[in-house]
Amino acid sequence: MADLPKHRPVLARAAYAGISEAGVRLEALAEGHLLHVLGTIEPAALAAELVKAGFTNSSIRKAGFRQWFVAGDEPLAPAGLDALTAALAGKAVVMDQSHGRVRIGVSGRSSRSLLSKGTAVDLDPAIFPEGHSAMTMVGHLSVQIVRTGDDSFELTVLRSFAESLWDELKHMAASAEKDGGL
Repeated sequence: MADLPKHRPVLARAAYAGISEAGVRLEALAEGHLLHVLGTIEPAALAAELVKAGFTNSSIRKAGFRQWFVAGDEPLAPAGLDALTAALAGKAVVMDQSHGRVRIGVSGRSSRSLLSKGTAVDLDPAIFPEGHSAMTMVGHLSVQIVRTGDDSFELTVLRSFAESLWDELKHMAASAEKDGGL
């Protein structure tokens, strides 16, 4: 149908092109897929079921008690979602959040300092190593922070707040640069 709206990534405009300031890089990540899994399944068993259902390049992020986000850059294939839902029947429920949340990458030598301006989570690598995630607030926004590398993080936020989070991160980076760095 020609009158249906087309999906447009929320951070697609030129104003949201990747930026680098004060040793920090911000980038809008591929919207890909994001599944919310709730249930009694253990992460290792969930990982095995993800591979069987074709989600080989997805990562599992703890989102709460018996809750995980499964994130990846590839668009969601309905057949894969159906296969995963069937495989987890009786153990977990899968909800597609792909169109409801947006991922933003924050990386660079000053990424941890930048994020510490907006959240109370201790991002020291000894306490928050690669692969760890936390549901927290960045300013007034609810965000999931995941350490994806030594100096890199991924922030997942509700789609309707993505522009606000981007602007907040950009403002924190610009003010840090103005004040002499992070």
